[in-house]
Amino acid sequence: MTRLNSNQVIALLLAVVSVGYLAMAWQIPAFPLPRPIDSDLFPKVLGFMLLGLSVLLFLEKPQAQDVPEELDPEEQQLPLLLRPWTRVVITALALAAYALLLVPVGFVLTSVALVFGLAAYYGYRRHWINFATALGVVLGLYLTMTRIMGVYLPTGVLPI
Repeated sequence: MTRLNSNQVIALLLAVVSVGYLAMAWQIPAFPLPRPIDSDLFPKVLGFMLLGLSVLLFLEKPQAQDVPEELDPEEQQLPLLLRPWTRVVITALALAAYALLLVPVGFVLTSVALVFGLAAYYGYRRHWINFATALGVVLGLYLTMTRIMGVYLPTGVLPI
């Protein structure tokens, strides 16, 4: 038996997650009135897409240039908070904080904080433009989803 490379291990983990996600998607109750697109369609499509992408990742052949022999000296000179793996960890922690604060604080404030904070962390230094863009996009999404599409999003501390 051959040894699995890192992409294949990640693909197997993603496949397990997608199968669990699909199992939960099949438990979403159907809407009582007949509709062409029901509430369970989008989660099922996402689950099958993740499962298909994990299969493709498993079958991908690693290239010689994909595995560096030694660490890049430029990356070693960077401060700890700006190294690539640290950025991945900080982004994952920011998304976890977003998920935990979404209901108590509200969609608008947490989404603006996430977009503004990550853009600033990744190096965008025009803070007023960053804030205006984050606020405009989030408010546009919020108003479209709540007023036009009828989707409930948590208001949190804002009386919107």
